[in-house]
Amino acid sequence: MAKTKQFTISIENRAGAVAEIARTLGNAKVNILALLGTAQGTTGTVELVVEDARRAKKALDGAGLTYKETTAEEYELPNKPGALAECLEKLAAKGVNLNSICATASKGGKKAVVVYTVAAEEKVASAA
Repeated sequence: MAKTKQFTISIENRAGAVAEIARTLGNAKVNILALLGTAQGTTGTVELVVEDARRAKKALDGAGLTYKETTAEEYELPNKPGALAECLEKLAAKGVNLNSICATASKGGKKAVVVYTVAAEEKVASAA
């Protein structure tokens, strides 16, 4: 597993809000690896993982966007039926409770990637 950063950005629920984030990062030459957006009512959040967290922070700050940065785990697994379940069962057996999760694979690709975050209390407990 590799450590990475996940950015959770607060947004207004309106047409073009996510496109603006994508353009901000694209203009800064930041490649988005994973993205999940949700909305309720007039607000929403976008969770994303990027290749260059330092450059992403600079771009998000420059655009005046409000975000939270969280340490996440990135795990590569085979792109085959049952691989995700096996990965998640191993985490559950260790008592890991996920706060967020995103998994992606390209059709016909050999590998899939899972990115997840856990509660801060669990990180402290597992470090002891």
